[in-house]
Amino acid sequence: MNLRDLEVMPETTLQVSPRLVEDAVFDQVVLAGDSFVHTIDRGQFVRIVDLQGNQAVDTLFYNAHNYADRYSAQDTIRAQANVYLTTGTKLISTLRHVLLTIVADTCGRHDTLGGACSAESNMVRYDIAKRSMHACRQSFLKGALHWSATTGHELNKFDLTANVNFFMNVPVMPTGQLSFEDGVSDAGKYVELRAEMDTLMIISNCPQLNNPCNAYNPTPVRILIWDAPVS
Repeated sequence: MNLRDLEVMPETTLQVSPRLVEDAVFDQVVLAGDSFVHTIDRGQFVRIVDLQGNQAVDTLFYNAHNYADRYSAQDTIRAQANVYLTTGTKLISTLRHVLLTIVADTCGRHDTLGGACSAESNMVRYDIAKRSMHACRQSFLKGALHWSATTGHELNKFDLTANVNFFMNVPVMPTGQLSFEDGVSDAGKYVELRAEMDTLMIISNCPQLNNPCNAYNPTPVRILIWDAPVS
């Protein structure tokens, strides 16, 4: 796909999904701090539901057939000329493929600049004593290693790169700095994506307790998947 053909997206676009929960072919709750790994086949729809509100959901995306071709925050931002993700955003890979498109969003906007929390960043940002606190990078690695062990398709710490932070509010200040602020989501709000190619999704349901991205109270989220409509 020619990136020049992609439209500049508005900062926030609310859109309700026509898909019904009872029609989903997959339904799972992911507890706070847990990881979740699943392949989304081309044409399928995946919905992430913020069950209790203000829960950041750190997510990695890969071409399911070539893990070296993974989500690129830089290319996604450049293609849409917007630092926030919302309805209509196309998630671009490092090889310029469109992995997924956001087709519904009742939250409004999502972050892709703040990155994933880690033991190291917790120590630098907050306190050396925070080193032992669980963080998204550890959840990502746990999910990746378990996926490798059960499928034989290797994923390791070197594959943990740019991620999306669904429901997370990280405004860019006039100085160019990022600010981790109170969330803009609420209980039951969701974001839904359509896979434009077979895509591997790895989630860390963020356990962060040091900033307001989870309202200082990490909570579960729900993952639903629908098959592509029969033509």
